[in-house]
Amino acid sequence: MKNIAVIGAGTMGNGIAHTFAQFNYNVQLIDISQASLDRGMATISKNLDRMVIKEKITEEDKARTLGNITTYTSIKEGVQYASLVVEAATENLELKLNIFRELDEVCPDDTILATNTSSISITEIAAVTNRPDMVIGMHFMNPVPIMKLVEIIRGYNTSDEVMNFTVELSKEIRKIPVEVNDYPGFVANRILMPMINESIETLYNGVAGVKEIDTVMKLGMAHPMGPLQLADFIGLDVCLSILNVMYDGFKNPKYAPCPLLVNMVMAGKLGVKSGEGFYDYSESRKAENVSKQFS
Repeated sequence: MKNIAVIGAGTMGNGIAHTFAQFNYNVQLIDISQASLDRGMATISKNLDRMVIKEKITEEDKARTLGNITTYTSIKEGVQYASLVVEAATENLELKLNIFRELDEVCPDDTILATNTSSISITEIAAVTNRPDMVIGMHFMNPVPIMKLVEIIRGYNTSDEVMNFTVELSKEIRKIPVEVNDYPGFVANRILMPMINESIETLYNGVAGVKEIDTVMKLGMAHPMGPLQLADFIGLDVCLSILNVMYDGFKNPKYAPCPLLVNMVMAGKLGVKSGEGFYDYSESRKAENVSKQFS
């Protein structure tokens, strides 16, 4: 198995493509937008440059890694030889269901279909295919080339063979796979998102400001990054989407997103990706607190 197709050239998709290509897999990176593919490849190249500077790889390693990646704007063309497809599109249920319907139609019968979803039901995604036993979750952590963890999520019908294969494949690319079952948020986000949401509630209720909340968690709990800054890096829209999935799935009010988070997303304040969230990421005020009214 040497052909891996990755759907989506955004942050997660290009990181997944980078990682497989670095371990000598032939990667077909697929996105409907050529501009997105170009940006994704530029990101991979920059990340490899950092590794060269740190002497973790050589220039030859960089060239080989980039040479292992081919880009496509057509799913059908990109997956025709794939043994595994990893979908890393936007965290939107209908979009993912449509992608998996198409993948089921155009992929070879023995192709395993994986999703990098951070919260959406693997079982629900698998149900729109004719191969539910061959659908699995591979939830990589960001940044993918650096973070070791991969949550391997078993859907209701995922076969033992597919589970075992995916676990071993993850080890081959030097990740640490952790097997989990298919419930909203899985493990990582079921624990992380309520913490982020409670941090936003703490800000919303005027208990402390943005920097103060993050400082308490960094210095008091030894977190490398405060929860509000982390939310900015994840994307506030992604945080809201995951919380909504858990709230809908469990019907438990403890997962209800804070009104401040909802309002910020509606206002387009999504974090790093939009240039502003709980912090300002513009060149003039990079990482400056933009929520002083809550201090």
